[in-house]
Amino acid sequence: MKSHYDVAIIGGGMVGASLAVSLLPAVKKYGLKLAVFEAFALPESNSAELQPSYDARSTALSYGTRKLLEQMGVWQALSPQVSAIEQIKVSDRGHFGAARLQASKYKVPALGYVVENRWLGHVLLERLSADPSVELICPAEVTHAEPKAEGMSLQIDVNGEQQKISADLVVMADGGRSALRERLGIDYSHQEYGQYAVIANVTPDRPHQGVAYERFTASGPMALLPLTDDGDGQSRCALIWSVPEEQIDTVLGWNDQQFIDHLQQQFGYRAGAFTQVGERHSYPLKLSRVKEQVRQGVVVLGNAAHTLHPIAGQGFNLALRGTLALAESLVQALARGEKLGAIGTLKEFEQRLSWDQHKTIGFSDQVMRLFSNDSTESVVARNLGLLALDLLPVAKGLFARSAMGLDVPQPQFTLGTDHGKS
Repeated sequence: MKSHYDVAIIGGGMVGASLAVSLLPAVKKYGLKLAVFEAFALPESNSAELQPSYDARSTALSYGTRKLLEQMGVWQALSPQVSAIEQIKVSDRGHFGAARLQASKYKVPALGYVVENRWLGHVLLERLSADPSVELICPAEVTHAEPKAEGMSLQIDVNGEQQKISADLVVMADGGRSALRERLGIDYSHQEYGQYAVIANVTPDRPHQGVAYERFTASGPMALLPLTDDGDGQSRCALIWSVPEEQIDTVLGWNDQQFIDHLQQQFGYRAGAFTQVGERHSYPLKLSRVKEQVRQGVVVLGNAAHTLHPIAGQGFNLALRGTLALAESLVQALARGEKLGAIGTLKEFEQRLSWDQHKTIGFSDQVMRLFSNDSTESVVARNLGLLALDLLPVAKGLFARSAMGLDVPQPQFTLGTDHGKS
């Protein structure tokens, strides 16, 4: 471990690892000293464990996110275990409103993709591990941080041994429960939705054919996303089911058949009859956002900066756009010979992100409220909206571009390096 780094990334999950990968060209061109600190030991690269698993948790990637992953040089390695979303079907249970989007209408190979989290994490960490110019230090916990005249001072616990380092810029990508964010007194707004997300993989009695479903019910929205088959050839779809907080214990207490019966009643048979369900996980749904995303020498990214309702599957996509916008800002600062933690540089980055964050977070919040409300006015408004969306090509096109993440400028951070796009 060096005594000083230009950039110290706290958290080696999907967001922190993505930032490190995107900065690899700058490490080579500018001699950037970069370290990633992760509190948990890295998983073993066992080929059997990395086969698709029936119970694995997954993430939705927009088509725009694919373009960013191509820039990062990881899409080709990632693509064998992603499932393409070729159609999206939106419906409101018990009402007439419905809308459909098809990738072929917009001349793209897919509207989005679904990938297992562990496979995405594996590909990112393999890319980092293959480059000795980046230090991946784990398990290591940042136990203390304080500002200096320039940059930050950090105390690191490595296997019980305390070490001190400094960094021009500290990037906190250590999740929604960021302990370091709390220690630094970075305030955030927080609003509970009174709902829990129940996550599980399910098997329908027919192939999913690349169709993703958004289904709105009186108790909350639900999504069904296409997955690759598991290692045994078992068909899978990823289910995200929002249920009221007062019902979560009941839902989690159902046995497999009870769960399938209730799911079928709420979702219907548009995807077929469900025949199997895997392990169930749950977490409370909330809207949170830091009030101070940057300080001198500090940036907050990913879930540590904002968490939103999974209704539109935009959480990681928004986080990655912010992550790579930061990479671009840092590369530009290096080219100008500026300090990476300078507040002026970081404020420019924050201002650049504000519209995207406001739009994406606001849309997820408003849609969740509209489609979780069973009042007559809300039912009429949302069904007329879905009908208009399905019948008006211009409106549908704008919505599709937004869903694909193509309505915001994409960062260009690779310094002209050829990453072998696919």
